[in-house]
Amino acid sequence: MKIIEVKCFSGLVLSKLPGLRYCLNPYIGCEHACKYCYVSSILKDKEVALNWGEIIKPKINLLEVLIKEVKKKKKGVVGVSTSTDPYQPLEKKYNLTRKSLEILKNEGFPISIQTKSNLILRDLDLISSNLFDIGVTITTLNQELAEKLEPKASKPDARAQILEEFASRKIQTWLFYGPIIPEVNDDYETIVKIVKLAKKTGSKIICDKLNLKKFVLKSLKSFLEDWDSTLIEKIPILVNLQSKWNETFEKIESLCTKFNVQVESAFPRKIKLTQYFY
Repeated sequence: MKIIEVKCFSGLVLSKLPGLRYCLNPYIGCEHACKYCYVSSILKDKEVALNWGEIIKPKINLLEVLIKEVKKKKKGVVGVSTSTDPYQPLEKKYNLTRKSLEILKNEGFPISIQTKSNLILRDLDLISSNLFDIGVTITTLNQELAEKLEPKASKPDARAQILEEFASRKIQTWLFYGPIIPEVNDDYETIVKIVKLAKKTGSKIICDKLNLKKFVLKSLKSFLEDWDSTLIEKIPILVNLQSKWNETFEKIESLCTKFNVQVESAFPRKIKLTQYFY
């Protein structure tokens, strides 16, 4: 992996995501390099995009920029992070996420953290007020499948522990079940396990379907060849089928009703047809 230190002009960027006023990404790129990730296709930094998971750029002046911004900008929920995992392994060295959280917390900014790394447990002492909510991405609780889709991320059991730990400390938690990949992690057994974990930890479930932006299918191809080669041709069709997504979400919703778990779709449930690229 290649590390290139860079400087940024802004730390708090206005967000278009529901529920977030700002997003804050301490790093450009993500070492986790999950097979289904679409961030590389929307990244302005082409060097990182074309070498996804192999080049990471820490924003070394982020803290000094952020200190100035929090004094001037209107308070609102800050999403940490939206295009990189804030607790990817490099955070152990740079501590940009932890120090950013300290600055935001001291100024009273609400903070929504999303991660799939148990490195977040390092910051239990800091994440200790009602300013925070913690989201954990869990695509599956099957360790073998997770290792194929997310080989560099924390194992599913470790991610479940994150929810359990923060829930025990009365911090609001949510489970991001996504991306949901047709005929890979949308089966009944997977959904039941995820709903039961949400119930155990008092977590809301937020669902999202696979987003086939540029090169995602190419990234998934080697996995699909091993899992079920027919899906290489089927998945672009399935992810664009409104009836398929409705069926999946209704299955999740039914189980959530049964277990008294709150659930919502990350984005409007009506599918926008997407073109896919190899």
